[in-house]
Amino acid sequence: MHSKRRLTEQRLDRVLNERIRPAVHARTVPVEIAVWNVTGEPVPVSEGLAAPYEPVALGHRWGPPWSTSWFRISGRVPQEWAGLRVEAVIDLGFDVTGAGFSAEGLVHRADGSVVKALNPRNAYIPVADPAVGGEEFTYYVEAAANPDLNDDHIPSRTGDRPPWMRGAESEAAPLYQLLRLELAVFDAEVSGLVHDLDVLGGLMRELPEAEPRRWQLLHTIERALDAVDLQDIAGSAAPAREVLRPAFAAPAASGAHRMSAVGHAHIDTAWLWPLREAVRKVARTLSNVTHLMDDHPDFLFAMSQAQQLAWLKEQRPEVYGRVREKARKGQFLPVGSLWVEPDTNITGGESLARQLIHGKRFYLDEFGVETQEMWLPDTFGYNAAMPQLMKLAGVRWFLTQKISWNTTNRFPHHTFWWEGIDGTRIFSHFPPVDTYNAEITGAELAHAVGNFQDKEAANSSLLPFGYGDGGGGPTREMLARAERLGDLEGSARVVIERPSDFFERAHAEYPDAPVWQGELYLEFHRGTLTSQLRTKQGNRRSEHLLREAELWSATAAVRTGFAYPYEALDRLWKTVLLHQFHDILPGSSIAWVHREAEQTYAAVTAELLALTDAAQRALAGEGSLPVVFNAAPFARDGVPALGATLRTGPPVRPVAPVPCGDGFVLDNGLVRVRIDARGLVTSAYDIAADREALAPGSPANLLQLHQDFPNEYDAWDIDVFYRNTVRDLLDADSVAAEEDGVRIVRTFGDSRIEQLLSLPEDSRRLDIDTGIDWREREKLLKAAFPLDVRADHSSAEIPFGHVRRPTHTNTSWDAAKFEICAHRFLHLGERGWGAALVNDSTYGHEVTRDVRADGGTTTTVRLSLLRAPRYPDPDADQGHHHLRYGFVIGAGIEDAVREGYAFNQPERSVPGAAEVRPLVTADNEAVVIETVKLADDRSGDIVVRLYEAHGGRARTVLTTGFPLASAACTDLLERESGPPENTESVRTDGPGVRLALRPFQILTLRLRPLTGA
Repeated sequence: MHSKRRLTEQRLDRVLNERIRPAVHARTVPVEIAVWNVTGEPVPVSEGLAAPYEPVALGHRWGPPWSTSWFRISGRVPQEWAGLRVEAVIDLGFDVTGAGFSAEGLVHRADGSVVKALNPRNAYIPVADPAVGGEEFTYYVEAAANPDLNDDHIPSRTGDRPPWMRGAESEAAPLYQLLRLELAVFDAEVSGLVHDLDVLGGLMRELPEAEPRRWQLLHTIERALDAVDLQDIAGSAAPAREVLRPAFAAPAASGAHRMSAVGHAHIDTAWLWPLREAVRKVARTLSNVTHLMDDHPDFLFAMSQAQQLAWLKEQRPEVYGRVREKARKGQFLPVGSLWVEPDTNITGGESLARQLIHGKRFYLDEFGVETQEMWLPDTFGYNAAMPQLMKLAGVRWFLTQKISWNTTNRFPHHTFWWEGIDGTRIFSHFPPVDTYNAEITGAELAHAVGNFQDKEAANSSLLPFGYGDGGGGPTREMLARAERLGDLEGSARVVIERPSDFFERAHAEYPDAPVWQGELYLEFHRGTLTSQLRTKQGNRRSEHLLREAELWSATAAVRTGFAYPYEALDRLWKTVLLHQFHDILPGSSIAWVHREAEQTYAAVTAELLALTDAAQRALAGEGSLPVVFNAAPFARDGVPALGATLRTGPPVRPVAPVPCGDGFVLDNGLVRVRIDARGLVTSAYDIAADREALAPGSPANLLQLHQDFPNEYDAWDIDVFYRNTVRDLLDADSVAAEEDGVRIVRTFGDSRIEQLLSLPEDSRRLDIDTGIDWREREKLLKAAFPLDVRADHSSAEIPFGHVRRPTHTNTSWDAAKFEICAHRFLHLGERGWGAALVNDSTYGHEVTRDVRADGGTTTTVRLSLLRAPRYPDPDADQGHHHLRYGFVIGAGIEDAVREGYAFNQPERSVPGAAEVRPLVTADNEAVVIETVKLADDRSGDIVVRLYEAHGGRARTVLTTGFPLASAACTDLLERESGPPENTESVRTDGPGVRLALRPFQILTLRLRPLTGA
């Protein structure tokens, strides 16, 4: 028999797309259109409804970038359409982009209530069903002229906030043209034929050519197309569907893969649009979702990111009311447990705890739901502390999809247990469909089934469906596919159900799933550890300032009755958490987002410094002596950890440089550092250990410039071939001794770097204070430290601990980690000796090693200081920067931990007369007190969060600086939970609490002061 496969498939495509789909809305009449263009930022709905509108016609051009236009649509339903389903069909100028990457609209009734949203994949307004002939209607569309900045990743300054947003008229040309706006009859029978052919055609194409079912479907589709009268689609749709009906009657195989489909809309809280537009995207998406639920009572939708719902509650309460109604009915499902979907490489440990705390509390308070999953489909890698944090927040399951983007190694599992650095395990799933924006197509289902790597023991996977990134969510077309694919021969079974139902089933099906230990490193997007330095600095400094403000406010509240600033701290925490979203903190958003973030961080810094100053002054009392406060969890310079003392002598100063040959020496009796005439560190000698830290002939603090032009995503990626070209910045404009150190100035291209190298008394840390006027494009700046150390691994700080990574490249997994994340420190060592690099805002690091001709090993650490990507912000990182890093000579892990905190928590001094005894102290330096605050329930209890930081077992006595009534372990949400698993009971002993911790264990304690004491 001759094959007609290709001919029939081509025929299906053309007939379906050019004849049958357009016939869904074949009967049309025009409507009246008027427009009002907003000057400046978007306006409230009431203002849009009351505005002066001007009539326009099809072809009207509208919308300079980022502007808003309101369209008024009015008309009358024809008498002959009585009893039919009538819709308005609109094309605002949509192109072939996804749902959230160009023009969008939100439809309102004349009373201001919301109908639904419009986008390129959802372009209708329901007018009446059934219609009343002669009935008049009026709708208002708030249309957003969002530019498409996702097109070929071309650098564009359209991502800047336009100056006309301040109220002037725009001089920019309109982006869009009104192409279609008419009233139409919705033909349900033709729509059904569209979905029948779409599903069967999609299934047919994915079945193997040797499978009889493929050819049977081909023949059935050909007969159905023969039954379609192209001059009377509406009249022939029903007979054509009858031809197809038997194909849907054949059930799926008994062993067919089960796909748990849940509606979803991944809405980037900022990315190629600013925060204010994300607020509108949330309203548009959830308007569509709730509208779809009205027509489809079995449709379920999972929503992550509590921040987005909080926006909705505040700014669009009518839409939020609809969401709560659907939540009560069980259709709207809060998931994720987080305030936003944050970056988890760069975000600090306490911030991740607060992401869980604020996210879970919002869902509990607003919906009465205890979320049990962490939903992070699009974050660029996952640190190894996450399993423990999840468990401490009551999270049982973890979902992501991003690891499927690996460019070197394929992750070996889709369902597995993820084990963190402390040994905690969380049941985890990567949807094998490899997208969080599925459309439930035949190609997607076939890919998921073929891709699923756990077929031997499991047969279930999750299918998140709905347009995302820019929002949009599921559509009625997707639900039509899901309905037809519930039990269809040749296909996986698609069942719409809750994520929790999937996880319960998958866990029961595969309880002994394999274990992945350690971080989930994404072999992609490594540049996000460095891009947009100012954003990263704002986050790092805000995290530490929040720690200080809580510590000193709690101490002052207990000691002096100081009014603890609950509301201010809650608001400031949520602001910082918002900006940890996985396209803001990583530096991968448009210019508007990052410039706005810099302004926000400046305001946060000013307010936190004011809160801290007020609390410290309350503690210091009246007086004129300097009272020095130490927020670090380790004592230094005579000031106790978490306390304050009167300083009567001079502060610790850097040693003065001494000329030596053509350079200088810094020597404080502990270490001796030589700096040559080029301003390079040629020796870093550990005097007590009688050991040179640097490899022979290899200078340290060598600044190196690389060409940085990755293959795909500018702001996101560093590709390994950047190493092929390097320029060592050896020449110095000046190298001069100053009272506090040696100052070096270098210029190259249009850029300038000024560094002050200083060595404090009684310290093993060489401080490198760096100012950069950065004018490079598509370049990467690194600082190299070649160490005379044979280390088989590096130890990099991550939240609540550190992770060890190989320094070799034995396997492709090792080689792929050519750029790694470290927080405040990165340590290298061999038995008996080591060194560390500490920093105040650098996250990207690199460790390589080589064996020298003399038999020794050079292990080189490089810090990634700055990048200059051009997309999506063509001016990323341009301008002035100030950053600091330090070289700790002769350091163990314990030294690296201590110096990392000291480098990021400066001493502060206020005038006063009183020393301040710490609220709590621990007698073992391996136990780090991370957080001291008052309980969120305003009971007056003190909450302390601490962790084991060295990677071993630790015992400590936590001593309180106040009479203690009781101590209890809690979860992250400060709910008493009893002693954690795998640890000894917490015992109260007078003013102390005896604790025993396993490696990297996190404990949260609730300390109740003795009343009346």
